[in-house]
Amino acid sequence: MGHRVRVLAGLWALAEVAVFVLVASWIGVGATLLAALATTVLGWSLMARQGSRAMAELRERAMTHRPPGRAAGDAGLVAVGGALMVLPGFFGDVVGLLCLLPFTRPLVRAAVGRGLAARLGISLAPAGPVRVRATRVPGAAPAGPRVRVIEGEVAGDVVDAGPRV
Repeated sequence: MGHRVRVLAGLWALAEVAVFVLVASWIGVGATLLAALATTVLGWSLMARQGSRAMAELRERAMTHRPPGRAAGDAGLVAVGGALMVLPGFFGDVVGLLCLLPFTRPLVRAAVGRGLAARLGISLAPAGPVRVRATRVPGAAPAGPRVRVIEGEVAGDVVDAGPRV
């Protein structure tokens, strides 16, 4: 795993340098440096705005005793996107912008969810209805108070299982 991370980091840095050189050859070195500075300032601004919204959502969920769900994922994506936007480089700025903007964040969340599911070997396909049956067994009644068994079926989600990707 460590080797893959080092290779990925090296390829990322190589892509950043290549894109930076291409942009510098296209618009000039001075304009490229100004553009990199502008994307850093934009990253700080977006991270502050979207981060405060994500934290407010997490705080509201905690106060109402609801699971964090999608709000926790959004807070994580805002943090990663802000870090990518603040670091110099245009390739990271594009990925960071995808993580920071509210209308592109679900796409990133879905891609990350699919990647994690594939890595863990689980399926993200929704499960069908869960069938539950209860039967009485003669002579198996407990010594305590009378137990009432209600037969039925569970046809939908019973518990909020967290974020759906």
